[in-house]
This record gives sequence, structure tokens and C-alpha cells, in this order.
Amino acid sequence: MLFWFRFFSRWPLWALHLLGYLGGWVAWLAAPDYRKRFMANARQAGLNWSQVWGAIGQAGCMSAELPRLWLGRTPHVEWASEAAAAQAYAAGDGVVFLTPHMGCFEITAQALAQRFGQAHGTLTVLYRPARQAQLNAVMEIARNRPGLEAVPTTLSGVRQMIKALRQGQAVGLLPDQVPPDGLGQWAPFFGKPAYTMTLAARLVQQTGARPVLIWGERLAWGQGYRLHTQSLAFELSQDLATAVVQINQAMEKMVLQRPSQYLWGYARYKSPRKDN
Repeated sequence: MLFWFRFFSRWPLWALHLLGYLGGWVAWLAAPDYRKRFMANARQAGLNWSQVWGAIGQAGCMSAELPRLWLGRTPHVEWASEAAAAQAYAAGDGVVFLTPHMGCFEITAQALAQRFGQAHGTLTVLYRPARQAQLNAVMEIARNRPGLEAVPTTLSGVRQMIKALRQGQAVGLLPDQVPPDGLGQWAPFFGKPAYTMTLAARLVQQTGARPVLIWGERLAWGQGYRLHTQSLAFELSQDLATAVVQINQAMEKMVLQRPSQYLWGYARYKSPRKDN
């Protein structure tokens, strides 16, 4: 598997995105369960076909770009807005970067590490280890780089995130990722109960870190990525259940800014798995 990742890592980004775009439509046409879940999730958000059809190809682009992002030369990255991130770092209380399954979330971590790592220390990001041993080995090689450390979704990984925040550094995670059973709560997401992680809210509450929303827009024709950051429009509640709902609401607003780049096929409303 590492051979193929290295092979595709040398491809130009436009070629990978073209391959991925076509692959996204093949998956859509070949998998009725995926189509059903995709459209059900979009309708739950109050969206119609014209607003979300572009996400079919974008889902394929997300997979196809990974070799380049993990093992290849860094593509073009530009910042649409970095003020929220810069201000949060400058406060010195630690930063919790939150991004939904939208656009290219791999590039957000790399761009933050490159832009702010030298001045503000390592960015620690949470990831779920792959079930395939070979893919997991590639992930471990690729995701750890200067200014960036990836930690698994384990108790040890969470402790590393808390330690980083208490040192005034930053962490990143996807709060719309379904956590294992016992590590979340049921909270509305686009009006439907979804099992939602409590970790994002607990990190802010326990450390006093600043939450910042971020997502990486995938530009057309392989031109690269545009990074968007913004502060929460409200103060996160000290009540955990309320804070989890607030974070879900913030994710909803981000998704509706560019629904054509959200991963609508993600099983957001599934029941949590029983094991870690």
C-alpha cells in the first residue's frame, strides 16, 4: 500500500482530483445504500439536489488527494481569513480548532502547523486509527511532521491533547465524528438526534482554551486550498450538555456555508460502536 501512496503522491493535484471526482460518481452509482444515506442526510438539513450534488465528486476528491497530502509536495494553500486563529494563539490559553467533515480537513492541520507552529508550538490532532494495518502504518508515517503531531482516539491521546492545551499550544479535531459508546451524548444535528462527542466541549471547559472554527475549501481544477477560520459567535456554556449542542449548531452553520463540500454520505446518525 505504501508503494501506491508514494506513486500517486507524485501526481499533480488536478489529476488526482479528476480521478477522485470520477471515482466519487462511480461509488454513487454503484452503492444504493450510500445514495440513500447521502440524500437522507441532505434532506434532513433542508437541502435539495441542486445544493448538494457537487458533494458526490468532492467525496471522491477527498480520498484521491490523500497520497499527495500525506507523502507528496505540499499543494498551494491560501488563507481567506486567519485573524481568528492568530488572535486565539496570541491569547496564550491554548486553541481548540474544530472542523466538520467538510472540504479538506487534512490540509487544515498542515496549514496551521506551517503558519503558526514555529511561533506557537506543535499542533496536536486527534485521529481514529484505520482498521487496516497497512493503511494505519501509512497514516502514522504521513501525519506526523514538523509542527504537527497526530494522536489516536485513546485515553493516552486525550491526555496528550490536554497537556498541549495547558502549555498554551493548539489541538484539532472533528466534533461531528461519531465517538465510541460512552464517550458522547445524543444531541440534535440538523434537527435529528446524533451521537455526538463530548470531548471538544470538555477540552475547552477543562483548560480554558479558545475554540476556533476552521475548514479547508477545495479549489476547482486542482488549484489548491483556501483556509477559512472564525471564532464562535457565542461563549461556550459551562454546562456540558448545552455546550455539545452549541458545537453541533456551529457545525451546522459551517456546513450550510458550502454544502457542496460536506461529506453527506458520512453515517452521522449511526449508533456508536461498543469498543474503542
